[in-house]
Amino acid sequence: MRRPEPHDLPPCPTLELERDLWERGLRRVGGVDEAGRGALAGPVAAAIVILPPDPNLSQVLKGVRDSKQMTPHQREHWAEVIKRLALAWEVGFASAGEIDAIGIVPATRLAVQRALKALSQTPEHLLLDYLVLPNCPIPQSSLVKGDRRSLSVAAASILAKTARDAFMRALAEEHPGYGLAQNKGYGTRRHRDAIRRLGHSPIHRRSFSLKA
Repeated sequence: MRRPEPHDLPPCPTLELERDLWERGLRRVGGVDEAGRGALAGPVAAAIVILPPDPNLSQVLKGVRDSKQMTPHQREHWAEVIKRLALAWEVGFASAGEIDAIGIVPATRLAVQRALKALSQTPEHLLLDYLVLPNCPIPQSSLVKGDRRSLSVAAASILAKTARDAFMRALAEEHPGYGLAQNKGYGTRRHRDAIRRLGHSPIHRRSFSLKA
């Protein structure tokens, strides 16, 4: 799998990959992405978004980007638009305990499988951001920089990120002192210092290193 060079990437995610599948008769194409994979605390979240087979959505969703390129306000706005327009969408989670028990990649796959199980429609093809689901019978394409190339994957990145951020804000009230509402479980200096001072909480990933 060749990693695309910066000049290979479109200026914004497109429906080119989806359109190719739609033209082959696959009308339910699911974009998949995760959030929280590198955090020190909290779950990993995975979202699936099935957009309608409509090429005009490129204009309707022209503000959708890889969630890391967006502000919190932009993500919240476009999350509501995506939910309203999608044929189906769902977010699944795998806990910090599950991440410690089986590893982050298997836990990410578990979160995707949970989202798939809860989804109201079964995708006919999955577009994933650099992830493979070896035990999933649905045909799939693992994409390098998928959230920069596919509008469905970018939409999934936004739903995964906003859902996980909301979850972490709720956990911050249960586990004060770590700044979870601000850092969302990621390894900022203040968060790492708080772990050293207070110890691990039940929602911290003990298998993850505190090193910068």
